[in-house]
Amino acid sequence: MKINRYQPHVFVLPKDDADRQLANGFLLDPFLLAHKIQVLVPGEGWMKVLECFKSDHVREMETCPHRLMVLLIDFDRDEDRLNRARAVIPDHLVDRVFVLGTWRNPEKLKASLGRPLEAIGMELAKDCREEAYTTWGHELLKHNASEIGRLRERVRPFLFQL
Repeated sequence: MKINRYQPHVFVLPKDDADRQLANGFLLDPFLLAHKIQVLVPGEGWMKVLECFKSDHVREMETCPHRLMVLLIDFDRDEDRLNRARAVIPDHLVDRVFVLGTWRNPEKLKASLGRPLEAIGMELAKDCREEAYTTWGHELLKHNASEIGRLRERVRPFLFQL
């Protein structure tokens, strides 16, 4: 189903196929309104995600005020990566762009939880919907707490059937 650009919606730009699998699992939540979220083609690297965001999505977001954007990257244990990612987000879009990802990489999260990435994505959606931190509180995800708080506040009213 196609996104209605005149209604609130979310675009997710994943770093690679593993991040895409997490995002696709999020889409499987039975209470999610799937026509309000779209997972884009992976960027093949966290720097490529940032470059793609700047070159392809900033202008679109300026003309589409209802769009929210999730940049789904791996942090590779780099404590400064969130700051570097935020530095490319224009000030006027900072409230509509969210940077999320695993502390190391999705494969480590998959191994740690012993579940497929799509199953983990479903759990993350449930946490988002229920305002829980069951999975988001995992050691490899807990660094996302501030971004998750901001994101939940924006998406829960339109993304889930509550």
